[in-house]
Amino acid sequence: MTRRMTRTCAVLATTLLATTATSLSGVANAESQDTVSVRLLAFNDLHGSLRPPEGVRSEIRQADGSLTPAGGAAYLAAYVTQLRSQATNSLLYSVGDNWGSSALESAMFNDEPTVELLNRMKIDASAIGNHELDKGLAEFRRMQSGGCSAVDACTFSPSFGGANFPLMAANMTYTNGTPATLPFTVNMVDGIPLGVIAISPANTSQIVTPGGIADLQFGDEVEAINRTADVLDFFGVKAITVLLHRGDEPAVEGGPNDCNVESGPARDIALRASPKVDVIFTADSHQQYNCEFPDPAGNPRVVMQGASHGRIVSVADVTIDRNTREVVRDQTSAFNQIVTHDISPDPDIQALADRAWSEASESAQRPVGTITADLTRDRVPSGESTLGNLVADAQLAAGSTRGAQLALTNPGGMREDLDFGTSGQVTYRQAYGVQPFGNSLEVLSVTGAVLKDALEQQFQIDLDGTATERILSPSAGFTYAMDRRAAPGSRISEMRLNGQDIAPDCVYSVVVNKFLAEGGDGFTALKNSTQMTGAGNDLDALTALFAAGSPVSPPATDRIRTAG
Repeated sequence: MTRRMTRTCAVLATTLLATTATSLSGVANAESQDTVSVRLLAFNDLHGSLRPPEGVRSEIRQADGSLTPAGGAAYLAAYVTQLRSQATNSLLYSVGDNWGSSALESAMFNDEPTVELLNRMKIDASAIGNHELDKGLAEFRRMQSGGCSAVDACTFSPSFGGANFPLMAANMTYTNGTPATLPFTVNMVDGIPLGVIAISPANTSQIVTPGGIADLQFGDEVEAINRTADVLDFFGVKAITVLLHRGDEPAVEGGPNDCNVESGPARDIALRASPKVDVIFTADSHQQYNCEFPDPAGNPRVVMQGASHGRIVSVADVTIDRNTREVVRDQTSAFNQIVTHDISPDPDIQALADRAWSEASESAQRPVGTITADLTRDRVPSGESTLGNLVADAQLAAGSTRGAQLALTNPGGMREDLDFGTSGQVTYRQAYGVQPFGNSLEVLSVTGAVLKDALEQQFQIDLDGTATERILSPSAGFTYAMDRRAAPGSRISEMRLNGQDIAPDCVYSVVVNKFLAEGGDGFTALKNSTQMTGAGNDLDALTALFAAGSPVSPPATDRIRTAG
């Protein structure tokens, strides 16, 4: 535990003790005013978006189906200021993924500008999403507590002080069970304590490069919420909010204040989480919804999410009874505020964003090649996509000097599409948007049997029991048949490399990114390699493909033959 965390824990303990004392002596003051109103504000999945986002994440769909341009840190900060000015008391939270898979203007400076943004916005607490851990625990600690990178020093300013707010996860522990960060924090508002619990995804170890978080484990979300809510309740904290970095996909796409969530991990958690929790802000799925679901005691409870990339501020106005310190649930109101561009941007944040963009723009605007048509992550029935197959081809080309024969890449490693636009030109910024993780590439020596085992692992059961497909994009020359109706372990057949059958006992050289090589996304079979050789990184491979062969056309999506 860091020195800053130790100090924070000490302050928190003092706060809780003071809270307990207040709960014993505060009744005499309750007669003058029976309730306290507090506005809770939250945003989620910012991903280092200092400038207004582009592409599919540049707009918000209204209830009537129209699209409204939205997002950008300066507009987000302006709306937060406006929303806070409308309330006597307010608290501001982030629900995680503040950085990681970040926009180039943040990522080029190791996301230090994004931490500076959050400090200037004076957020009160943040959940730890999975992307905050993309570069491992050590880099997360640097972002949390400050200091310059051991790799390339401080890149945005001469020094870096870290986050001025608590980064929390009640279910994130070391492998020996010791808490790895704060589970909750408490804010005093007009003499009333408000607790906030943060939760990381229970499957974080599967979706972050395993080597960087080998010392961490992530427990069940509901168990962590309920345990922590009981602690807060014991100390007299009755008004409790949860920042849950899990999200759902609405069954029907609606407006920001519609609720079309019929199933999903966040809804399941909300239905089972302790009745002591009053409001749940969710994240991760980048969707918009404003719902009320019953808690286990049958009382309605607000469950919200505000899209992503700074496009929405979620607002929950709660009323707290001074005598009981409980939230009066039937007086809670909630709405998702779109961060439109018809408000004056915050000048201080605009200057921060402009400076980051100015210093990054020379590299960002550099052309790397051209395309003949859109390259997207849209999947065809086999699970392939034009962009995925192109990335696999690029990685095979990068690994060919190391003897690579085929490549496989995971869909989660691609974060943006490549749009043709008006000229088909692709800039470094656009290429970075596709491959923002800086994953190293590894050439693995595996048998044909191991390769088949890895492809069988494309069909998985998540921790919440949901069946999930994670279809890997294959490089040109590698084909196979897939039958979704077959029994587990028998869905993959007829694997061929350049027309020749893949033999179970022969050894093949396969290029994958480091995330997959370490068993990420559940592809543990790939750890059964007999040799591993480096082959550069994924972004360099993609830009090299453009340099070598522009204009680039969308590849065919016929490498996987499906029978069901």
